[in-house]
Amino acid sequence: MSDILNLAINKVQQAQAALCKFITANDTGTTGGHQCGFHISKEAWSMFLGTEATKGTNIDLPIRIRWQDEFNTDSRFKYYGVGTRNEYRITRFGRSFPFLNDENVGDLLVLARYDTNYYEAFVLQSDEDIDDFFSCFNLSYDKTNQIIDVNQAELPEQRLLALIKDFVTRYADFPDTRIMAKGARDCFNVANKIEVNNIMTNPDNVLLGWLDTEYALFKYMEEKVYSNILAQPFSSIDTFVAMANEVLNRRKSRAGKSLEHHLADIFTHNNLLFEEQVVTEENKKPDFVFPNGKCYHNITFPGDLLTVLGAKTTCKDRWRQVLNEADRVDDKYLFTLQQGISSNQLKEMQDYNLHLVVPHKYLTSFPKEYRDGISDLSTFIGMVKGRQERMPKHYLI
Repeated sequence: MSDILNLAINKVQQAQAALCKFITANDTGTTGGHQCGFHISKEAWSMFLGTEATKGTNIDLPIRIRWQDEFNTDSRFKYYGVGTRNEYRITRFGRSFPFLNDENVGDLLVLARYDTNYYEAFVLQSDEDIDDFFSCFNLSYDKTNQIIDVNQAELPEQRLLALIKDFVTRYADFPDTRIMAKGARDCFNVANKIEVNNIMTNPDNVLLGWLDTEYALFKYMEEKVYSNILAQPFSSIDTFVAMANEVLNRRKSRAGKSLEHHLADIFTHNNLLFEEQVVTEENKKPDFVFPNGKCYHNITFPGDLLTVLGAKTTCKDRWRQVLNEADRVDDKYLFTLQQGISSNQLKEMQDYNLHLVVPHKYLTSFPKEYRDGISDLSTFIGMVKGRQERMPKHYLI
């Protein structure tokens, strides 16, 4: 765990309130909006104000922010409510401020309030630090730009909560990741009356619902499994550290695996032919090969009908890992929950023929000039279906 991550976690735990959000192209000003500055969601207004702002008014509050425990900015928290605007934003950081550049798109901003007008902020830039921060507070990637509850995850609706608790009672220890993922899907589907048709017509939102439900389910499972252990004093610092590492590693491992499991179920319900972890050249194993490994290794199978998809929760540093996983396929795809990536990295991905796939609602977090080259999950599924409809029938035998 890096020093800056440790510091960010400690500050959030000690703060009066805290939030985190992915830095987007809208924040840095590269989308051509009104101005740059960190956009704050309406759900997080209480981090800054005693009462919610009223449409038709503007608010301009001075706040001091200490960044990375190294330097301060005398900034402003603003509400723009006059005319057509209705948004909160933090502005004024000075000319040499290092975290509002295009290269920061996709970084995670962590902001903690210590006093009415004093905040401490951290920008986490590596995939590892971002994953560890989310794991530490058991946050869903879809629940950013909201106030962090350091004591417990956001409670689901009553019906979903009852289903989650019922699932937890069936196990004395953590079930296999596939069982955990299926349990989350079943809970979400029953609570929200999700049918096969919903999975086919709206896979992007269904996937995010599954992922969010699994975070809540996993939290309750943790409380059950670890409650007796935490009730007893630790015999040494080493024992405590080992226990903490076990919890964090289990959270990170589950997050990555659950994304793959949920995507597989989406593909199955959409009647796609696919295979997971196909062994390709040099014993590489892409997450998904469409239609399957047999076709991939059959040199007579048309290469333009093969599709390879990687799946990574975050990909700022990791996207290059998928480039050499399948030599027969020139254009590769990568599904990610990353919200925003810099123009330079997107240009580099483009040069390597790597195409991002993201949940539909995340598309607007990417620079406008690159959005046409990024697919949502529904579009990706349609593309693969089109390829599979053109497959010669004798390959299906």
